[in-house]
Amino acid sequence: MSQQTSQSNHAYDSDANMDGRTDDEQEHQEPPASKEQQRISKIRSFRIRTVSTVVLIGSFLGFIWSGHVPLMFMIFCIQFAMVRELFRLAQKAQQEYAIIAEQRHGRRGFRKAKLGYSQQWYFFAVAAFWMYLRFVKNQLVVEITSSAKLAHLFGWIMRRHSLIAYTLYTGGFVTFVLRLQKRMYTYQFAQYAWTHMILLVVFIPSSFFVSNIFDGLMWFLLPCSLVIINDIGAYLFGMCFGHRKLIQLSPKKTWEGFIGGCLTTVIASWYLAGFLSRFKWMTCPRTDLSVYSWLDCEPDDLYKLRMYSLHEVQDSFPHPIPDYLDLWRQKGLLMQYLNPVLSALGSFSFTARPMQFHAVVLAAFASIIAPFGGFFASGFKRGFKIKDFGDSIPGHGGMTDRMDCQIVMATFGYLYFNNYVARETLAVGGVLTSMLQLGPDQQLELFSKLANILAGDELLPEEFVHDITETIKARADALSSGRICSASL
Repeated sequence: MSQQTSQSNHAYDSDANMDGRTDDEQEHQEPPASKEQQRISKIRSFRIRTVSTVVLIGSFLGFIWSGHVPLMFMIFCIQFAMVRELFRLAQKAQQEYAIIAEQRHGRRGFRKAKLGYSQQWYFFAVAAFWMYLRFVKNQLVVEITSSAKLAHLFGWIMRRHSLIAYTLYTGGFVTFVLRLQKRMYTYQFAQYAWTHMILLVVFIPSSFFVSNIFDGLMWFLLPCSLVIINDIGAYLFGMCFGHRKLIQLSPKKTWEGFIGGCLTTVIASWYLAGFLSRFKWMTCPRTDLSVYSWLDCEPDDLYKLRMYSLHEVQDSFPHPIPDYLDLWRQKGLLMQYLNPVLSALGSFSFTARPMQFHAVVLAAFASIIAPFGGFFASGFKRGFKIKDFGDSIPGHGGMTDRMDCQIVMATFGYLYFNNYVARETLAVGGVLTSMLQLGPDQQLELFSKLANILAGDELLPEEFVHDITETIKARADALSSGRICSASL
């Protein structure tokens, strides 16, 4: 047992290097491999990385073609892989405390007291139930109301979704408190904090991609692609021109790569948004949960070509960008140089889609702010002296290593769309969700009035509406008499 403790202390020794060995141990390491062996190793690593990249891209495109629901399940699998990697890291981070706790209470008492995998995954399941049902509630209502049995089984769950999620979470919370044991509080609360930190920082932000998918595949594919383009552009510019280090957490990152990646992403976003806006599969929102069902909708003005003059460009960006540009012009900053250019181009006009201006904003965020998700992950790994979060992707490390910037981008894409792009539109799912909040009498009244409206528009026969009205009236009388009897009792 003492040997295990010393090994654990050594693993978290502040003098240990990234590979887990101290400087003294590295002095006695084996001589470095020859140049030929290094070349063979690099070629092998490059092949593995290339094959896994091709497989990842092919799988991703396959899910895009399959549609919204398969893509949602792909996101869930990615989240599952990330959370599993971080749960394992949480167990390793508390390994020293676990050994001490086991010495004090024995293995049986330690197993009884610790917040194990089962309870961690329970909180994960509760978070998934709350987040996913919140984002697909309208689409799910459309599906369950297509059948009376499904509506009867799941209608109550849809009406009480948030309360059910809170009740499930409270059950896990009470279970955790009941399992607290003396002299193990630090370990147990550390595990509890790790679990909630992982769900709050990783799982919940990445779940916003689900909402982006059903708003239109473009709002999922475009932000993801911009992060990838920025990563590639920064790598190429940094490799060719990089000299000045950008940040201490990532010594290989340079200012040249950062600026080059930013320019590459902004330029690519303009053309990529223009290309994707041509396809209804990318722009139409999904209002149900059907699989392999083609989308057909009237394209929003956001995705249609229109003519722009140079003076209209600033008004195409979301506020407060036009306000800042007006202030900049009023202050006269560099205007002595820009006025001749603006005068010469005063009659210049071009065609573009409004979505392309939104894409430029997304690109700016993807290239300036989103990389800090990667810097955060780098600092985290250095703090725990690990190279990668896992090995789930050959040649790339863990799933978390590939998704660190995407998590930041998912949240911004969701907030940007709902604050600057989304319009208040009515859909069947939204109306049904609101109807489920009504009482039985109000639902019957709504149904009766809707039947009369449809009959007035000659969409339903008069006989059918008469039968519906009589049935609803009888049902309403039965409900009223039942309440009277209950009151008299």
